[in-house]
Amino acid sequence: MADVIQRRKRRHALGDMLGAALKYASLGWPVCRGAAPSAMGGRACGCDRIGCPDPAAHPMSAAWGMEATVNPDTIRRWWTTTPTANVVLPTGRVFDVLDVPAGAGVMALTRMDRAGVPAGPVGAVDGRHLFFVATRSPVDEDEWWSCHLDCVPETSSDTPGLRWHCRDSYVLAPPSQLPSGAAATWIRGPREGAAPTGLPDPITVLDIISDACEEFTS
Repeated sequence: MADVIQRRKRRHALGDMLGAALKYASLGWPVCRGAAPSAMGGRACGCDRIGCPDPAAHPMSAAWGMEATVNPDTIRRWWTTTPTANVVLPTGRVFDVLDVPAGAGVMALTRMDRAGVPAGPVGAVDGRHLFFVATRSPVDEDEWWSCHLDCVPETSSDTPGLRWHCRDSYVLAPPSQLPSGAAATWIRGPREGAAPTGLPDPITVLDIISDACEEFTS
């Protein structure tokens, strides 16, 4: 029975991929197609890379940065052709994303609520929480880092476990599916979690998240 329920949930999520991509585009958030989990035995990712290091959590195309769009006709064509494709959101355009271990994310979100600090949209993917914040163009290049496969956040002594996704990076968006059968989800969706004046200031959120990461990993 559990397997049947899981399959039904998966079919429902796959049917929502196009709808989700169109919703993000309606918010002005560019989207592109992501690799889907593999249906072939022994493979975790639907891409053609053997031993993919980020299964079902990366764009389908190496040209994703140029292809990402809010055009509904293009989006419909993409997901009609590949309905199981995951949904990927490029960062550093409309928003940045502060990506932390789930435990630190829960701690930070609780503190933000108590302090009356708007959190903005918050997602959950594979044991991590994603805080969507306003994108920022720093004066000093050392103020930020763009990260994905080449980032090992645990090596950062100042903010252990933190990834800051900005330009040239991306995140997996709900209801994208993972090889484990789990899915990316919203803790607070883009509309219900939106700050009154738009996406929250990244430095304000970063201060709270950094403290939570240090305490959670200490």
